[in-house]
Amino acid sequence: MATIEQKDKQYIWHPFTQMKGWLENDQTVITEAKGIKLKDSEGKEYYDGVSSLWVNIHGHRHPKIDQAIIDQLGKVAHSTALGLANVPASEFAEMLVEVSPEGLNKVFYSDDGSTAVEVGLKMAFQYWQHKGKSEKTKFIALSNAYHGDTIGTVSVGGIDLFHRVFKPLLFEPYHVPSPSCYHCKLTQNCDCHMQCVEVLEAVLKEHHNEIAGLIIEPMVQAAAGMLMAPVGYLKRVRELTKKYNVLLIADEVATGFGRTGRMFACDNECVSPDLMCISKGITGGYMPLAATLTTNEIYDTFLGDMEEKKTFYHGHSYTANQLACAAGIASLKIFNDEHVIEGLQEKIQVIAEKLALIAELTHVGEARQRGMIVGIELMQDKEQYIPYAWDKCMGAVVCMKAREHGLFIRPVGDVVVFMPPLCSTVEEIEVMLDIIYKSIDEITNQGQTASNGGGAHF
Repeated sequence: MATIEQKDKQYIWHPFTQMKGWLENDQTVITEAKGIKLKDSEGKEYYDGVSSLWVNIHGHRHPKIDQAIIDQLGKVAHSTALGLANVPASEFAEMLVEVSPEGLNKVFYSDDGSTAVEVGLKMAFQYWQHKGKSEKTKFIALSNAYHGDTIGTVSVGGIDLFHRVFKPLLFEPYHVPSPSCYHCKLTQNCDCHMQCVEVLEAVLKEHHNEIAGLIIEPMVQAAAGMLMAPVGYLKRVRELTKKYNVLLIADEVATGFGRTGRMFACDNECVSPDLMCISKGITGGYMPLAATLTTNEIYDTFLGDMEEKKTFYHGHSYTANQLACAAGIASLKIFNDEHVIEGLQEKIQVIAEKLALIAELTHVGEARQRGMIVGIELMQDKEQYIPYAWDKCMGAVVCMKAREHGLFIRPVGDVVVFMPPLCSTVEEIEVMLDIIYKSIDEITNQGQTASNGGGAHF
């Protein structure tokens, strides 16, 4: 009889994975999890250092979320949102509005981060059509951006490796430079973020009459390698979009639900976008769910009689799924009952202290942090800013070495990503970062090898 690993290799095509490498190497099979640890089929445990790809924020098998899903199963698991309302979706929408930036009063449910952004783009486009400004059809996107993998979200993406093959299928936005300019560290006096603002305003000034919206990952460009925008940049973008009458779409898929130290990244600079896209941590890592929040102003422009054809013709089979919304309600209650946000500051400080030591390693170019989000950039020569050769997959090799030491993490290229569950204790965070330090040192300084690369990642 075939093993689970053999069945996986025979039938499953994994995301963002070179399957040739996957098939050639032994793979870890997860069979259970509890708290912040995963357990494999051999009984070995691993710290979940990336929250199962940034979604599991309260730990695995949290009793309150478990019970919420069990209770909901005793009522109804799913009924369509097309023509029907349901209890948990309505209650969860109210709770989301209460914790979101001011002015975001309407909730449109979908299934994942890509669809949440796709909804935001389509809403912004159609809004201006209803306002009688049919010429406002273009978008502004940032370099290095990643907003998902649907055609619309790829169109506003800026990571060439992920997106170039699909270029013939895409619409073309105005691209402006990202201020996350870590490539200028050698200058020691980089003011690129000011130049980026100037470029953005120049584009807005010349083309605002044809621009429907600007989309941004507030404060952190995650899939680009955890690139951090300078303080004040997001607030300035909000000011410029208001000045030139362009909608601001905040993609909080990766940054939402406590990751930056506040409930949403926009809260750090008191920014209220016109549309906000959320997913990942929305259900605490239990169920697929996403939402696009927007203002009464945008919502109201879609109201009308049937003959006016103002309806937003977009939806998903599992929109407003009861099980997912029940998990989301339980997750937000945990934030409140366990004072999650208030308890993050000590953990954030401990991360900063440990990162200062990691940054001193010979082959760490930069250790970047925003709250509970960390990106550790590996460099062959950090003084001359010379990266490792792409085919060395150094980020993946370091992550596999960490797995040998009991920590599951994943890289973005040669950036080692650390995004632990928010419920991690200070002691657990210290242990995980010590493993990362040890793994980087063993691979880059001591010349050790890892068991396998598991297929090239991201």
